[in-house]
Amino acid sequence: MTGEGATVPPLVVEFEVAASPEAAFDMWVSRPGLWWPPGHTISRGPEAIVFEPRTGGRMYERDAEGAELAWGEVLEWERPTRFRCRWHHFFPPAEATTLEVAFAPTAGGTLVRLVQTGWDALGDQGPVRRERTHLNWPSVTDAYRRLLDQDRPHDPDEEGSP
Repeated sequence: MTGEGATVPPLVVEFEVAASPEAAFDMWVSRPGLWWPPGHTISRGPEAIVFEPRTGGRMYERDAEGAELAWGEVLEWERPTRFRCRWHHFFPPAEATTLEVAFAPTAGGTLVRLVQTGWDALGDQGPVRRERTHLNWPSVTDAYRRLLDQDRPHDPDEEGSP
């Protein structure tokens, strides 16, 4: 949407994982190197991905030469329920959006909810970037979901009848 008074809606991605909110939160922020796809990193193969666990903490990847490549800054840190950050992964800090990732208990594990806002500040590129980001989040989170779901008990009702 463009024009006077127009707003670009928040980008919302939700999915459930078979883990407690604590385990889901910790896997996201403490062990992203296990699941974050290298193709969705700046260096295409970081030695580490770091989320400093505090409000004001940095989020970055460290490449093979030790350079730290910024992804964002933590605005709020509420383990194990949520964190919110300025997110400029792949873009200059002046083009940051705001990303909140929340972890809520469900009967089967945890609902992970990503809400990304701030698209309007990007002008005409806001809707384009939102759409591109919407298409990319599932490929980023797929390995995360698989990793946390690997111990999910098998439910024969989830499969069709033979």
